[in-house]
Amino acid sequence: MVKRIVKNERGLTLIELLAVIVILGIVAAIAIPSIGGIINKSKNDAKIAEGIQIINAAKMYMTANSFTPDDTGGSVQTLDENDLNDYLDSVDAQSYEVQVHQGNAGKYTYYLKDHESVSLVDKNNDGLASEQELSK
Repeated sequence: MVKRIVKNERGLTLIELLAVIVILGIVAAIAIPSIGGIINKSKNDAKIAEGIQIINAAKMYMTANSFTPDDTGGSVQTLDENDLNDYLDSVDAQSYEVQVHQGNAGKYTYYLKDHESVSLVDKNNDGLASEQELSK
């Protein structure tokens, strides 16, 4: 008699199978939007990291070359991708600029311009991202 009961229990019923599918659907509905947010955050973090990498390349450029102010006669030098290519391994951005401002005692301040990371961190809406803004 026990053999007969065990013999009749083969697999899942249709109701049990539907219950499992519904539960998996609920879990997927909860997980997919949160995964999308994680993906967007990681893309933004990658853009900011690239911006920091470009500013670090500008620092190496300024260490190797002397400061030559722009034609405006001020204390600003503008570096673009052509100047910094030798100091970068690979950058996704096609065009960007780094403005180097010469301060007191030869101290330089670096601002990134025309890069995707600027819109993510630019607090004062001047179209520039400082190294401090990118590092936060």
